[in-house]
Amino acid sequence: MQLSRISRRLCSLAERDTQIFSILQNEQRRQWEGLELIASENFTSKAVLDALGSAFTNKYSEGLPGARYYGGNEYIDEVERIAQQRALHAFNLESKHWGVNVQPYSGSVGNLAAFLSVLQPNDRFMGLGLASGGHLSHGHYVGQRKINVSSVIFQSFPYHVSPETGEVDYDDLERNALVYQPKLIVAGGSAYPRDWDYERMRSIADKVKAFLLVDMAHFSGLVAGGAVRSPFKHAHIVTTTTHKSLRGPRGAMIFFSKADGLDLEKKVNSAVFPCVQGGPHNNAIAAIAVQLKEAMSDEFRAYSRQVVTNAKALGESLMEKGHSLVSGGTDTHLVLWDLRPHGLTGSKYEALCEAVAITVNKNSVYGDTNAVAPGGVRIGTPALTSRGFTEEDFREVAEFLHKALEISVKINKTSGKMLKDFKAALENDSDVKDLRKNVTEFAQKFPIPGFKVE
Repeated sequence: MQLSRISRRLCSLAERDTQIFSILQNEQRRQWEGLELIASENFTSKAVLDALGSAFTNKYSEGLPGARYYGGNEYIDEVERIAQQRALHAFNLESKHWGVNVQPYSGSVGNLAAFLSVLQPNDRFMGLGLASGGHLSHGHYVGQRKINVSSVIFQSFPYHVSPETGEVDYDDLERNALVYQPKLIVAGGSAYPRDWDYERMRSIADKVKAFLLVDMAHFSGLVAGGAVRSPFKHAHIVTTTTHKSLRGPRGAMIFFSKADGLDLEKKVNSAVFPCVQGGPHNNAIAAIAVQLKEAMSDEFRAYSRQVVTNAKALGESLMEKGHSLVSGGTDTHLVLWDLRPHGLTGSKYEALCEAVAITVNKNSVYGDTNAVAPGGVRIGTPALTSRGFTEEDFREVAEFLHKALEISVKINKTSGKMLKDFKAALENDSDVKDLRKNVTEFAQKFPIPGFKVE
């Protein structure tokens, strides 16, 4: 009864802060009325949202289960242990061979902790270059300017995709690794549309006595669902975010091998806390546990396969319309569309798409030197697949994208080189208004998990 009285005294967001509640409603409507095609975004379940907005957020719990720096953590310990157990089960791992830390706040923080567990400052490592589909946290720098903390603390040397195939050039990676002698090699990326040859990567790592770290942040849901290869047979460390294709809350996990002699468990755990962060976000860990239970279901496995099927259908439809995709297609959840043949930058096409209620993101393609005005866009299928889209629906999406491209080319011819002038020309264009109307009418046919729009 006492808890009920306390609950009644708590005001809802709508009553306490009408301004933020109104913005929240607008954001929910934006998501419902548009086509979310950013490859790193998804829609969580209502159960995940409930765990995120729970009393777990009130508790401080620095340390690990059973070894906290604060009292009152018996239930927090229970939740975190469940999250760890489910993480192993979701990826078919045995606790005698693998362990996992579920506390990292984000993928970049998780990667930094993972690097610090096996590298010392100024140690060398290799990751996929940004223009080849890599991630900022894999050692990005431009000339003498170090962009990410991974390139500030450590010495990074990128490997690349082949200009001819658009796929990772493993032969070139091996040649450079033999010369550079890195202590760590990183597989994985944020805009690479093909599956990875982990066996070859491990072979190269072994030749130079390096650790192999796989960052599966983008495709971990596909790994859990059996839609792409698993990296665990060959990697020493595997990192991942928990949103994206895994469809959970925003957070991260670090898996570490327990193979004899590596001693990674203590190194990874101490790199997370106290090295790079403080108290974990217990509400996020609870939500991760909820989603990992969902990730072990037959429904999620079917979802993961549909994500890949939809990406292939989208890519094939775009290529049938004469468009160029990096590597000529996809094995995963995303396609990378090269807009340079149309004389268009990814930043302008992204702006046009946003004007017609389609969200994509500009992205570098191999050969680009300017990440602000790159030559491509990255398009992903996880979020719309969560809304129930199938191959036929994505062929309709491809038609919308094609029309958006035609309008972009038309406006680009008269608006000039500057992005601000291109955006200004969108405001009163009748074709833009007509396409937006068609897109929003189509999108509203599909519900969004977790909330409804009044």
